[in-house]
Amino acid sequence: MSPPSERLTVAGEPPVGRSWGTGHAAAEELFHACYPRLTGWVRRLVDDDEVAREIAAEAFARLLARWSRLDNPQSYLYVIAANLVSDHWRKSGRERHAVNKLAAAPTGASACHPAQDVDVRALIEALPPRLRAAFLLHHYAGFGVREVAAMLGKPEGTIKADLHHARVRLKAALADTGE
Repeated sequence: MSPPSERLTVAGEPPVGRSWGTGHAAAEELFHACYPRLTGWVRRLVDDDEVAREIAAEAFARLLARWSRLDNPQSYLYVIAANLVSDHWRKSGRERHAVNKLAAAPTGASACHPAQDVDVRALIEALPPRLRAAFLLHHYAGFGVREVAAMLGKPEGTIKADLHHARVRLKAALADTGE
């Protein structure tokens, strides 16, 4: 186990760098330690309790399929969940686009007014994957830069730069929607 100064923690969570061991008992311990927080994080992103539980459960199922090959299952769990949230957003966006297209007036006027209804999820989804993962883990999951770096296997400086670039892109995208 890492010395205390190297262990990464989030309030109420086991250390990110914690060794979970192998076997059914370790997987069950991780589930009980992380499922409520993971589900709450996903819930804030998808705004639907049932979908949040489905995504969290799917993330754990995918994690278990690779359990024996992982050094840090908790980190991998959040990365899986972030990818599943992105998939959900893409699917929801396609569905919303289809509904808007069907509901559009025959004159061709769009039922959606981007300047009046900024879709923050779509803006985040438009970020490149490396920026989106760091942004979601830091700003939505509440992990610190050090923890995000450990989860994504990147240096802290890279994560800081990715977060900066993500904020710049989001700010520019928001400015474009206001025009």
